[in-house]
Amino acid sequence: MTNTDSMTGTDAAPRAIREGEVLWTPSPEALRDAALTRYSQWLAATRGVRASDYSELWRWSVTEPEAFWGSLWEYFDIQHDGEYQKVLDQRVMPGARWFEGARVNYAEHVLRHEQKAAPGAIAVYYRAEHRPAATVTWHELGRQVRRLANRLRALGIAPGDRVVAYMPNAPETAVALLATTAIGAVWSAAAPEFGVQTVLDRFAQIEPRVLFAVDGYRFGGKDYDRRAEVARIVAGLPTLERVIWLPYLDPQAEIPELPGVVGWQELVDDAPAPISDFRYERVSWDHPLWVLFSSGTTGLPKAIVHGHVGMLLEHLKSLHLQTSLRPDSALFFYTTTGWMVWNTLVAALVTGSSIVLYDGHPGSPQPDILWQIAAESGATVFGASPTYVRLMERAGVRPRERFDLSRLEAVILTGSPSTPETFAWFYEAVKSDLRVYSSSGGTELCSGIVGGVPTLPIRAGEIQARLLGMDAHVWSDDGRELIDETGELVITTPTPSMPLRFWNDPYGHRYRESYFDMFPGVWRHGDFMRIDAKGACFIYGRSDATLNRYGVRIGTAEIYRALERVAGISDSLVVCLELPGAQFLMPLFVKLAPGAHLDDPLRQHIAEQLRRDCSPRHVPDRIVAVADIPYTLTGKKMEVPVRRLLMGAAPERVASRDTMQNPRALEPYVELARAGFART
Repeated sequence: MTNTDSMTGTDAAPRAIREGEVLWTPSPEALRDAALTRYSQWLAATRGVRASDYSELWRWSVTEPEAFWGSLWEYFDIQHDGEYQKVLDQRVMPGARWFEGARVNYAEHVLRHEQKAAPGAIAVYYRAEHRPAATVTWHELGRQVRRLANRLRALGIAPGDRVVAYMPNAPETAVALLATTAIGAVWSAAAPEFGVQTVLDRFAQIEPRVLFAVDGYRFGGKDYDRRAEVARIVAGLPTLERVIWLPYLDPQAEIPELPGVVGWQELVDDAPAPISDFRYERVSWDHPLWVLFSSGTTGLPKAIVHGHVGMLLEHLKSLHLQTSLRPDSALFFYTTTGWMVWNTLVAALVTGSSIVLYDGHPGSPQPDILWQIAAESGATVFGASPTYVRLMERAGVRPRERFDLSRLEAVILTGSPSTPETFAWFYEAVKSDLRVYSSSGGTELCSGIVGGVPTLPIRAGEIQARLLGMDAHVWSDDGRELIDETGELVITTPTPSMPLRFWNDPYGHRYRESYFDMFPGVWRHGDFMRIDAKGACFIYGRSDATLNRYGVRIGTAEIYRALERVAGISDSLVVCLELPGAQFLMPLFVKLAPGAHLDDPLRQHIAEQLRRDCSPRHVPDRIVAVADIPYTLTGKKMEVPVRRLLMGAAPERVASRDTMQNPRALEPYVELARAGFART
């Protein structure tokens, strides 16, 4: 790997960086050793597919999806029962069916690395604010997963049963996920900072039989007792039969009196669990693996169902070929269990790589704590958000001066658009010989759509390319393909990681409405994007009303439901503005009830309600009283037009007054925009 002469890697003052400027190019050795290169050579030798460059390989992967995904099945040696008749039955969306007839298990492909691992080889490095750094070996991970899986079976948990977790980013949670999926049960998780109603809005939809829960967690040096919240969650889930209790914050605390409660340690005791005696539950292509939740602008959060086959192939592809993880790699991504990044982090184990888990504040007890963990764990790939980079810059953090990052090979930027300056900071402050690439995807696919290619140069401010198998394009509102213009991100060919369905959506109405209403038969992702003539991609934020708060997508409906319980507010509207420098501003506009005043006590009440019912991420940056909330004639809140107004769009271009219930309702937002609301 080599950095260009333009980035000196010295302590000189940073200079201006132009978008598209080459910051790093792969060396001949890096090209030779890349997993993508080995796969390309295998394709040529076994399939006669010879691509002259990445662009040609991508084009083949999306024009011949049956050949591409079928090749991955063989290349990654998928363990299965039965035989599939076709890779893909029809190129239709929604409704594509993949590898029908074959039965696989996701967890089996993670833990097959246990048998290859040397004694003492590390699978998980972890640390928490209240726990010292420690590790879990591959052999211990396998033993714990088998013990817990055996006990879950003994408790009567069968394939298809739902198992949920109110657990932190800790090794026990990863063990619980793998044990659940190993026996064919269906996993879902929420972070312990989530409020009770937010958790119930998710878990009640899928009617779980088992809940994993903790007593609390520590964040920023403060302990948060969650025992009362767990009791309320249990009371709100009538289908629960068992609560598996982990005394996480206080290991010496007694197990509380909850229906069907059993201690974690009792289930992962020293009972023998040899590999030879364990049977993984291999399941069909459409058997649920896990349920992720992505909130929309109306109704309950969307319960997105992913399958074993789709997730297995997607994660093997993206983490091996696009990220270049291998058995001596270590992936560290700061996340919590409530977001899809955590699933993807644990998924890195499927490559034989180790993973790094941290439960705590990203800037406490010192602002460079994540870099300290990266150095101590020997992380080779580090995940960060552009917003985090801004915090590092402001704090004057220069990791290269304090830590040994000799093993660090790559940085993944995700969660929000990355500026050229974001890229440049890593080369100046972290390491000059580094792959720094931006990526974008979503909960809906539990993976990326556009992202890194280890065999291509890194250019400032650019996402390198569309990922293999992702037939992504940019379309105008009338369905025309756009080159080097901003439009809607769409996917025009099925990919296995698309959701099987939504839970409790038997006829698929909500699924189709979410992704296929604008362009029937074509996936509309909900992002604004541009693809230039050479294939580089640029994300410009959401094209729909979903909030993007520091890289975490939040549905406006969750906020509105919480505010219905606040006296003094008759209506509300919330948006999130993506600002220059990877900054966000999330204002909440409230229409007050007669006689109410937006004073400090009401503002505090609103913040506390959102923090309690939802999470700290749901608390707005500003609360503004307005005379009215704008609605369309069909009764939809006009979140996207308001957001566009506040970001500088001309009023006549954001909405037609003929389509509004009250055309004058937009006027306060027009005035705020003219006054520079987003800049103040």
